[in-house]
Amino acid sequence: MDNGKVTNVLIVGVGGQGTILASRILSYLGHRSGFDVKVSEIHGMAQRGGSVVTQVRMGEKVYSPLIGVGQADIILAFERLEALRWIHYLKKDGTIIINDQAIEPVPVIMGLMEYPKGIVDRIRGRVRDTIAIDALSLARKHGNDKASNVVLMGVLARKMGFSKEDCTNALEAKVPPKFLELNKKAFDEGWNAELA
Repeated sequence: MDNGKVTNVLIVGVGGQGTILASRILSYLGHRSGFDVKVSEIHGMAQRGGSVVTQVRMGEKVYSPLIGVGQADIILAFERLEALRWIHYLKKDGTIIINDQAIEPVPVIMGLMEYPKGIVDRIRGRVRDTIAIDALSLARKHGNDKASNVVLMGVLARKMGFSKEDCTNALEAKVPPKFLELNKKAFDEGWNAELA
């Protein structure tokens, strides 16, 4: 990351996926690296499986926590449809990291709408730097589906150039002790993943 430039990261997902913890880990990493960090969390209908959006901005000096349309350097999407829903926030030369997982929203569950097909391929057609990863499968290797958020953080932290030591410190600071070892393993899965 360039210290003089503000880096904008949009984290999007569905309630219960751990997007808030991910944003807190990222904020800690930013502070630890000497950046000014601003965060804005929008919970919406999170408890009912609705969208959860967190905006994280970091750089030498950040004046606002909000990311404008077309201004996100990176979108970290915890679910395919959320990636598609928020893609208009991505810069022309930005990066999108997608958890290749579908969580059906209420209208789909009720049979009122159909879940779109081929979302990742559609995004790849628009965004050159698209990274899709099955974070859920990697988390399941360590016995906990909920750790997929930390798998995704491993991908993001490596992409952003944070040090592994700082990442370990961030996990120790933000993850409850009883889940720490699991989350360290999940983070390593993302950090070491072969990305496509």
